Amino acid sequence: MIIEPRMRGFICVTSHPDGCAQSVRNQIEYVQEKGEIDGPKKVLVIGASTGFGLSSRIAAAFGSDAATIGVFFEKPPLEGKPGSPGWYNSAAFEAEAYQAGLYAKSVNGDAFSNEIKRQTLDLIKADLGQVDLVIYSLASPVRLHPVTGVLHRSVLKPIGATYTNKTVDFHTGIVTDISIAPCQDDDIANTVAVMGGEDWAMWIDALKAENLLAPGVKTVAYSYIGPSLTEAVYRKGTIGRAKDHLEASAFSISDSLKSIDGQAFVSVNKALVTQASSAIPVIPLYISLLYKIMKEKGIHEGCIEQIQRLYQDRLYTGEPIPTDEKGRIRIDDWEMRDDVQEQVATLWKQATTENLAEIGDLEGYRKDFLNLFGFDFAGVDYKADTEEMIDIPSIS
Repeated sequence: MIIEPRMRGFICVTSHPDGCAQSVRNQIEYVQEKGEIDGPKKVLVIGASTGFGLSSRIAAAFGSDAATIGVFFEKPPLEGKPGSPGWYNSAAFEAEAYQAGLYAKSVNGDAFSNEIKRQTLDLIKADLGQVDLVIYSLASPVRLHPVTGVLHRSVLKPIGATYTNKTVDFHTGIVTDISIAPCQDDDIANTVAVMGGEDWAMWIDALKAENLLAPGVKTVAYSYIGPSLTEAVYRKGTIGRAKDHLEASAFSISDSLKSIDGQAFVSVNKALVTQASSAIPVIPLYISLLYKIMKEKGIHEGCIEQIQRLYQDRLYTGEPIPTDEKGRIRIDDWEMRDDVQEQVATLWKQATTENLAEIGDLEGYRKDFLNLFGFDFAGVDYKADTEEMIDIPSIS
């Protein structure tokens, strides 16, 4: 079939297998060009099919020759209907790993569930024995709690007062004001249940209980802080409470790992175009302005550049891992530089529908958004008939 991007609101409902494969190859080539990382050898990535999770798997495998197991929840293709981009990313990753002589297997299902945890633990036990790095990179709007059976839904809302600010429809380039009503009732508790650190701790407890964590194991979860421009709706909103819980969980997990000399960290990463961030009001406008500035300064990074730097310059230097006053790894350091944020704040005041194409990088935002779904990659013939029925070798 010929597959074209089809938009529904802030989501693309199609994905291109050849484009997703090209995206994976591009990331692999970047890691290989940057050179060997004296890093992990047996890695579990929870949330391994897109974004930071996929890049974490690629950087471990092709930077450190690591064996990897990836857990994700993706839709396989049907005849005449493409699968999700994460499905095609994972299929391409496994194919590239096998060609390079690397172990790679995947588990597809709800990572919050006891069943998928059990399946993953059994696979580690059978094939790897132990893992020395666990990446936790889940991004889900809902969680069915495996103990209580309660379905929790996260919300993106400010706390205490209505939030009003600028935003942009990145499809049209129209800049408007938007207001978001404050959260109510159980919104905070539900958002923390989905996006906080409880499930991360459950994974580590389950792995430790069955002696599947190697001595000196590291585990890393990903977070975001962002600028004062967005803090009312993000870091000081419901999602911020969840991120606070995630970051606090790193300390309790580290305490539980002391007996095997293990450590848990939260890495605060840079703002990037993701399916989730594209749906958050205010964030697309902020990212558009940020990209323009960081590209001009030569310090722009995508997912793979961030994660390669995280591994190379933070996690695996042979020195103590540098953290901020709250114990967090800061790989958002270039985004949060004073000179960058001052310029963003200045451009934010100026931004209008008429001038955004000039003062921001809306085209770069759109391209990154299309890339998420395998579109707009050089070297891919999007007019050609494409085989949508692609298998993930270790699953199919």
